[in-house]
Amino acid sequence: MSEEACIFCDIVAGKVPCHKVYEDDRTLAFMDINPVAPGHVLVIPKTHYENLLGLTPGDLAAVHQTSQKIAGAIITGLKMPGVAVLQLNGKGANQVVMHYHVHLIPRNRPKDGIEILEWEPKPGNTRSIKSKLQKIQDAL
Repeated sequence: MSEEACIFCDIVAGKVPCHKVYEDDRTLAFMDINPVAPGHVLVIPKTHYENLLGLTPGDLAAVHQTSQKIAGAIITGLKMPGVAVLQLNGKGANQVVMHYHVHLIPRNRPKDGIEILEWEPKPGNTRSIKSKLQKIQDAL
């Protein structure tokens, strides 16, 4: 749990300002300064965890309870029909800030033009699906 040079830890500590949406004893929600869409909010645990794999169950629950509350406020306050909930783990998944965080991105598709969050379902290869299933189950 290294917080060396972590911008989100600096925000929690009050060393770096943010546009705070909500705060409680375990979590902080603030506006993303590089929004994918207007109203994009980040929700973080106040304790530093690099990603999902290190998070304690209590802080995981707290972040997602706050995310639920803020997502509802985005839908109501911004009159949006939906919110994308995005969470990335590791550089390979394009996690940029190595402090666990959830993106809440207001959506009004297809009008909003956020193509990065659009994909069409394609049938998978059953043999490959079963192979990956077995590897995941073996790892459990």
